[in-house]
Amino acid sequence: MITLYTWSTPNGRKIPIMLEECGLPYTVVPVNIGKDEQFAPDFLKVSPNNKIPAIVDDEAEGGPLSVFESGAILTYLAEKTGLFLAPSGPARYKALEWLHWQIGGLGPMLGQLGFFAVRSDEKAPLAIKRFTDEADRLLRVMDRRLGEGPYLAGTDYSVADIACYAWTLAATSFLKEPLKDTLGNVPNVHDWLQRTGERPAVKRGMEVPKT
Repeated sequence: MITLYTWSTPNGRKIPIMLEECGLPYTVVPVNIGKDEQFAPDFLKVSPNNKIPAIVDDEAEGGPLSVFESGAILTYLAEKTGLFLAPSGPARYKALEWLHWQIGGLGPMLGQLGFFAVRSDEKAPLAIKRFTDEADRLLRVMDRRLGEGPYLAGTDYSVADIACYAWTLAATSFLKEPLKDTLGNVPNVHDWLQRTGERPAVKRGMEVPKT
């Protein structure tokens, strides 16, 4: 059994989607970051960076194993199950490229844009422009890539798509106002969102945790 520590954020939705896609049994421990529950001592034993998501796999080789950071968890679960990440060769590295692109680019930039343009009471025009421009660039990069094939790593759905889905969906909803000019010019991204969002496991994962 896997214990999943998560919350209802784009990062928090990645691992429920992956667990649903893999068909692994899991239990959910909600970590309400709005109440600073990520700083609780018991959670810090699992995630020393006090961030969600994190997991504990009671059936890991060698005994219970805790894993934090979404990219590491996605890779771990893919290798545990043999799903959504090729074991070797070009297909593996294409998926890892786009997984790390999300971790290092799309997620952080959209997160910063969300803070400065939406959540912050004090608006900082320079910061808003900086992160709007970078979010625009990244979504256009994504659109070009998806013009070459149905999924980010190519023909096959992978951990890269799982990592990107909730963040990209947030770009079209929570961030639709600052990104309105961009969103009208990335048709391949919208097609990919629809294609990915129709997967039953994605629908189930996007409802975890229930809040």
